[in-house]
Amino acid sequence: MDQRHTGAKTEAENAAQDLPPRFRDWFAARGWQPRPHQLELLRLARSGRSALLVAPTGAGKTLAGFLPTLVELAQGAPMAAASSPPPAERRGGSGWGAPGPGREAQDDERIASSDRPPPLAPPRRKRGEGERSIHTLYISPLKALAVDIARNLETPVAEMGLGLRIETRTGDASAHKRTRQIERPPDILLTTPEQLALLIAHREARSLFGGLKRIVLDELHALVTSKRGDLLALGLARLRTIAGPDLTMVGLSATVREPEALALYLVGSSIVPDVIPGQSAEGAQGKGIQQRESSARPRTANTPPGSPSLASLAGDDTGSTNPPAAIVVAPPGAPAELTVLDAEAALPLAGHTARHAMAEVYDAIRRHKTTLVFVNTRLHAEYVFQELWRINEDGLPIALHHGSLDASQRRKVEAAMAEGRLRGVVCTSTLDLGIDWGDVDLVVNIGAPKGASRLMQRIGRANHRLDEPSRAFLVPANRFEMLECRAALDAVAEAAQDTPEPRVGALDVLAQHVLGMACAEPFDALALYDEVRSAAPYRDLTWEDFEAVVDFVATGGYALRAYERFAKIRRGPDGLWRVTDARTAQHYRMNVGTIIEADMLKVRLGRVMNRKPGAPGTVMRGGRVLGEVEEYFAEGLTAGDTFVFGGEVLRFEGIIENEVRVTRATAADPKVPSYAGGKFPLSTFLAARVRAMIADPSSWSVLPAEVAGWLARQQDRSILPGRDELLVETFERAGRHYLVAYPFEGRLAHQTLGMLLTRRLERARLKPLGFVANDYGLAVWGLSDISAAISGGRLSIDALFGPDMLGDDLEEWLEESALMKRTFRHCAIISGLIEKRFPGQEKTGRQVTMSTDLVYDVLRRHEPGHILMKAARADAATGLLDIRRLSDMLARIRGRIVHQALPHVSPLSVAIILEIGREAVYGEASDAILAEAEAQLMEEALS
Repeated sequence: MDQRHTGAKTEAENAAQDLPPRFRDWFAARGWQPRPHQLELLRLARSGRSALLVAPTGAGKTLAGFLPTLVELAQGAPMAAASSPPPAERRGGSGWGAPGPGREAQDDERIASSDRPPPLAPPRRKRGEGERSIHTLYISPLKALAVDIARNLETPVAEMGLGLRIETRTGDASAHKRTRQIERPPDILLTTPEQLALLIAHREARSLFGGLKRIVLDELHALVTSKRGDLLALGLARLRTIAGPDLTMVGLSATVREPEALALYLVGSSIVPDVIPGQSAEGAQGKGIQQRESSARPRTANTPPGSPSLASLAGDDTGSTNPPAAIVVAPPGAPAELTVLDAEAALPLAGHTARHAMAEVYDAIRRHKTTLVFVNTRLHAEYVFQELWRINEDGLPIALHHGSLDASQRRKVEAAMAEGRLRGVVCTSTLDLGIDWGDVDLVVNIGAPKGASRLMQRIGRANHRLDEPSRAFLVPANRFEMLECRAALDAVAEAAQDTPEPRVGALDVLAQHVLGMACAEPFDALALYDEVRSAAPYRDLTWEDFEAVVDFVATGGYALRAYERFAKIRRGPDGLWRVTDARTAQHYRMNVGTIIEADMLKVRLGRVMNRKPGAPGTVMRGGRVLGEVEEYFAEGLTAGDTFVFGGEVLRFEGIIENEVRVTRATAADPKVPSYAGGKFPLSTFLAARVRAMIADPSSWSVLPAEVAGWLARQQDRSILPGRDELLVETFERAGRHYLVAYPFEGRLAHQTLGMLLTRRLERARLKPLGFVANDYGLAVWGLSDISAAISGGRLSIDALFGPDMLGDDLEEWLEESALMKRTFRHCAIISGLIEKRFPGQEKTGRQVTMSTDLVYDVLRRHEPGHILMKAARADAATGLLDIRRLSDMLARIRGRIVHQALPHVSPLSVAIILEIGREAVYGEASDAILAEAEAQLMEEALS
């Protein structure tokens, strides 16, 4: 859709007449026309409607979200002439309106600025005598994004003379600033879900938000898929209660699979969107906007627990007084130029480093202005950065960005990117979301993307303009990943999405929220229950579970009620629940949030004094903090060990208090810190496409010859499974008997399946020794002949993979597993049972583990139905074990299991067998060992 300004009057210009004159002048001064979906959100706001805007990168989502607020607040503000437009030649674009000629094409989340800073906004204009409320609240998943948007808003506010106060509130805000914002609220406050939880728990929450008119939720698709989304949904429910029926919501999202679920999240569970596909927006005048209305459908108390489909929910039709949310879908942008790298070096069967392609990745960086190199883990980011730096013969400025680096270091990298001073940045998901990082013109994704939606999000970081294609290429690290990359390419070409299903609200998050509400003011349990159920994730919450949560916050539960420290709220004679004391409220404020990081130690750089040969010397204090590493990694180091971190080779000198003391060093083969988190699961959507590709030889023409040949050799030596079949191969090698299966359901589901299979093989007296799993398959090995047991009728392959394994087998394993204790530990921290942080009383990781393990053992023996045990089991099922996906897989393969007894390994199984005994350490030596093992196994497979 061409929106460049022309002399002729267009439909967009006609629609723009709805804008106040100063806004029309501001757009015209830049040669822009407001986009139709931006004007549509303004129209919906004037009618008091909440709205979800689904738009691609570069479509001006941010201005669309804020335009109604700016127009409303402009009423009565002194008129000021708009400033002259910024120079046509500048780095980046704006995203706030339609592009003008040439370089004035807009970016997604940034206002173009001139070389001089914009004038300061006038003092805040009063909206009414004694009024203290915020008008618009903006919530972002990233505090950096909130700060960036606030900076960008200042330009139009200043240039149009609107006289508004715009402020941010993040974890970095000073105590003085936070206090001032309560006493003198700004017109627009930009914050994060955690800060919102703190604000609604403040005793002044009602006065602060009593006049709130609008909430803008940015990157909504990224917020709703985790416990952070549960916490935010509860916060929104409270704001709806405080602000009343005039409060409207605006959700901003990239393209998603089920926008109806996001619309439901916006307005609360008393309304279920009833989609009318293809209905044009009223007033859109055929400009390519698609608006889909949602009808009001309340929930009933008899709705069974779970997460039913939206279609099943739409059967309720008892009416509602709440206004529905409109879904506005902006036209797509230019199709991305996306390819899969076909490196000159042979693509390995296994491994995750992509070392074979580093020369091509470096060459791409050299040929572009700024390249983002995405990887899926922090460990891999450190490795890739070191490899690129090793071959950086041109001395290109290449930086590293991931969540364990010190915040000041990350900000330096971000500033250098925005200013165009970097040629390449190796990064993780920390740069996935919509901040404008300057002239990024290429995205490289190393490793398989694991999801089509995530890949499209990353591709959008390149170019950031709606009418120009983003450029990106994928770098598979092994042959299975090549299949996944090709499947992802097809999904992107079809604009297919694989965003997760809507969540069921977590009970530990609810417990944290209940305590926060008691900190704000006394509450009535029935009223709070109704409010909580208006939050979409909690629409099916039963009164019994809610009552158990309140009892837990009040007493700790039946088994813990004898301990006074677990009593955080108490019920007064008036029937209202109150926080027990000020200290409890302070503990809550220090521990709010749902993000549980692994136990980390700061890495501090120092200098060694008085070192003698063979002696450690003295490490000088006061050096710069480089970031954090996980505690278990640091404890495995000895003095003199070297490791890479933040792009440097460091020598480990020792651990002093909670810090790892290091010095700079040189080493040929340093270790790489490993991190527990950050590994994305393979999406169900891409897994199905990979299975379909393997089953259809006619689709192999798009694959490199070595990958197509690998699949053809598998077809010759064994078989290839059908799309809905499960192939199980058994064979003997080196005195061990193997069972290899290829479900293609992701690492988490495969690890759970492997654990359950070993238990069943143990009961069948087949002496299993262990198993390994990756995203594509798993292998179990043991001492007894599995092939003979199957052929002799002693083992049924159908019974071995029977769905009943998710019953007693799973329960028995969970009772014995350390995994449940770890899951319970996270729930205990989130719920407030165990508090990690309090001034002067911070608990170490060991102390928290000892405390939660002790409580877990008590509850397991005396109160197995405790609300936290229930929360831990739910977390294990949906996250760590992926039970639902495994259950779906077992149902899919019922009666479709194909067993193949082989005399030796198969070509497909080589990639799984190579996982056995691998350590999470990268390096040239380990690559050489892996290549040698691969060659030996393939020789056996083809013999």
